[in-house]
Amino acid sequence: MPYTPGHDLLKERVIIVTGAGDGIGRATALAAAAHGATVVLLGRTVAKLEAVYDAIERAGGAQPAIYPIDFEGATAHDFAVMAERLDQAFGRLDGIVHCAASLPYLSRIDDYEPEVWGKVLQVSLSVPFMLTQACLPLLRRSADASVVFLSDSVGRHGRAYWGAYGVAKFGLEGFMQTLADELAHSHIRVNSLDPGPTRTTLRAQAYPAENPAHLKPPEALAPLLLWLLGPDSLGTTGAALSHGDEPWTEPGDGGPPAAA
Repeated sequence: MPYTPGHDLLKERVIIVTGAGDGIGRATALAAAAHGATVVLLGRTVAKLEAVYDAIERAGGAQPAIYPIDFEGATAHDFAVMAERLDQAFGRLDGIVHCAASLPYLSRIDDYEPEVWGKVLQVSLSVPFMLTQACLPLLRRSADASVVFLSDSVGRHGRAYWGAYGVAKFGLEGFMQTLADELAHSHIRVNSLDPGPTRTTLRAQAYPAENPAHLKPPEALAPLLLWLLGPDSLGTTGAALSHGDEPWTEPGDGGPPAAA
């Protein structure tokens, strides 16, 4: 049966969402805030982040925080500074949802520009590593933390022309598995989610002739993401999930398991 998250599922939790100004990141930030979380909005475009901030406040959610950052030029030092500021403001961190990614074009490997390759890997793979690494001390202070990486089917089975984006998603899957294994005996869960075809700007870049009306909106992913972020998914780590999975429902089960 469909998962119905409790209204206060994420109450008093502090959660970072990258790429929070648009698409799946925006939908995730709004959903997390609607269920009690204090959301830290990370992204490059301040105006977009401010629009999400305003939408959360209008809906009566906990006051979010904005942290503008250009992932293409970000360094480990930048994320160390960010983690220090989060420590000063909140003292801990309860979750990260890595939504930001870069997909400039589809191309044969023969023609892929090395400079573009490097930028895509920076945004889509190196940044999730640096950000997560910087925040691990804060995540360890949480009694129940969750890290979610937005993946893609082309990061689980290679396909022609997806270039650096596909390779980066493969890397994210490997990073997820490695980190989940290292943290297996901690209070930090680590999982990935393939959202499937979704009405986003990135999807439109890859499929410009596609009718977006035929795609699900980013908001459709909210139940699964909320489940991953909240206590109902305790015990789930190292999992490569896809939209349409219902990990909270066993055969004959009447709904999600009780939180541990």
